[in-house]
Amino acid sequence: MILGSRRLLSFCALLSTALWLRGAAPEVSVTHPMPAPAWARLERRLLAEQVPACREFYQKYFDESGYLQCVVRWGANDGPDDAFENFNGWPELHALGADTSIQELYRRGHEGLLRQYTAARTVETPIAREGMYHREFIVQSDWMHHGEGLQLFNRMGLSLGGGDVRYAERARRFAGFYTGEDPAAPNYDPRLKLIRSMQNGSRGPMLRPATALDWVGDSFDVSRFVAQHGENTYAQFLAHYEEYTDVAGDHFLNLGATLLPTVAFLATQDPKYKQWLVEYMGACLERMRANGGILPSYVALDGTIGGLARRWWGNAYGWGFSPVNPVTGRRENRNRIPRAVVGFTNAVLLTGNLQYADAWRGMMDAVNANAREIDGRRQYPTMHGAQGWYGWQPSPWSVGALELWYLTQRPADRDRVTDNEWLEFLAGRKPGYPEAALNRDLETLTRRTARFRADTTPAERRLADNMLSFNPATIDALTRLMQGALVPGRDGGLLFARLRYFDPLQRRAGVPPDVAALVTTLSDRSTTVTLVNLSANEPRTVVMQAGAYAEHRIETVTGGDRAVVVDGPHVAVQLAPGSGAVLTVTHRRFALEPTQRFPWERPLR
Repeated sequence: MILGSRRLLSFCALLSTALWLRGAAPEVSVTHPMPAPAWARLERRLLAEQVPACREFYQKYFDESGYLQCVVRWGANDGPDDAFENFNGWPELHALGADTSIQELYRRGHEGLLRQYTAARTVETPIAREGMYHREFIVQSDWMHHGEGLQLFNRMGLSLGGGDVRYAERARRFAGFYTGEDPAAPNYDPRLKLIRSMQNGSRGPMLRPATALDWVGDSFDVSRFVAQHGENTYAQFLAHYEEYTDVAGDHFLNLGATLLPTVAFLATQDPKYKQWLVEYMGACLERMRANGGILPSYVALDGTIGGLARRWWGNAYGWGFSPVNPVTGRRENRNRIPRAVVGFTNAVLLTGNLQYADAWRGMMDAVNANAREIDGRRQYPTMHGAQGWYGWQPSPWSVGALELWYLTQRPADRDRVTDNEWLEFLAGRKPGYPEAALNRDLETLTRRTARFRADTTPAERRLADNMLSFNPATIDALTRLMQGALVPGRDGGLLFARLRYFDPLQRRAGVPPDVAALVTTLSDRSTTVTLVNLSANEPRTVVMQAGAYAEHRIETVTGGDRAVVVDGPHVAVQLAPGSGAVLTVTHRRFALEPTQRFPWERPLR
């Protein structure tokens, strides 16, 4: 009876897929034989070999409940964000086409870590005495560490689609911590349109000066562990954060908070999340205009840029932040403005308006306008403090240049990006790049697997970040080559991809078995991709979507001398056994409202 029910469900799913393909997806048929390219075999190998390595990694460092086997601590060096980072790349790997067991493992680990860090408590550190997590979110941190810890959650939608009720509920709750909707987490001032502190979370903002203890967490015997930041004693841990006191007021790091309403919009399509993002980012653009085109790192609680002293460069991790490293005894420049790019990319994704990219370009020009001759050489600043610009370097300040070009596709913005093999390949100047990049990632996978297999550190001497460099998920080459995409970074940002793929028969994200894809050119209005079916016996159907979240509208798909009119975000490609084709996709970018729902979960038109 059970077997019969399963067969019936399977038959119904196949019938539903067939009807959807007939009614909702324009089709391209590929029948021309194509010998298996080397890059295609390497893609399939990389997708396959990561699965057992990830499973082995999980079995070594997590228990059956999804708890990380380490000493659980609070702190910016080795705290909760690092625990979740052990799954970096796993949702993206599944969404590329890796085996479904990857999804099962990262979901079990995510649930386990939420329980583990909700139960974990500090003794000395005030904010976490009732739990390091509250309502399934870290109680208080800055958005450098929030972003790092949320990489897993933010990108799960790529793998889950739109049908996961728990994910959508969490997305709403987390966004509410920052939109002013949740009175228990008063992080946002809706009147002044600012986030009230750079230290914020599910228990609200920190409005007093931070202490080193707030940053470091409870005292412990450092000598029993391998500290990843070089400290040898707990006193050095505290000394590292002695100058991290200024946290109240809005900060450019808080643009990372735009991720949560963006994720909530992708999961629910509720327009209030887009409205909040437009409101907050609009206020940020106004502050940039009032500050000479530069996004300040300190906006006081009364809304003034820099407060009474007009110190727009203030706050920890700000434009003027150069604390002493106790390990070296030297001051180090720690301007974390690169983490603010994510706010501008989120705004373009949700609105399709390139004014946000224009504002970032304007900031690049405003910083570089302060270049000067030093010892006969042109030098460009990277920092600004009470004495003016400093942190000089011989090349122009180009933070965010790759993201800027990707959004605008303008040749002048491309010229700001230097030393990028992938872009050289897209320009036709590095034809061997795909095989070289895929082989490098295979070598990385082998090296990381060997390292975690050789790790004999017992759980009682592990910190949460000790295993991060062993994580076998290796997605960089696959992301760029298959999807024509930017590799999501540690800021917790979302995937920006020209193309994504879905398996309609298995009803999941990712290419079907035996299918490989290579994006070879990108421009404002078109994308060139080669699709190939490596199976000599089985036909494959792949649904190709424009944009990571269906934000682009496909106009036509041309293969050979035949063009198919699509006029929508996706197209079904039927690949005969052993066939392949070079397809040219014309499109209008950022023309549609983005969503994480899979093609068959969306309205027909």
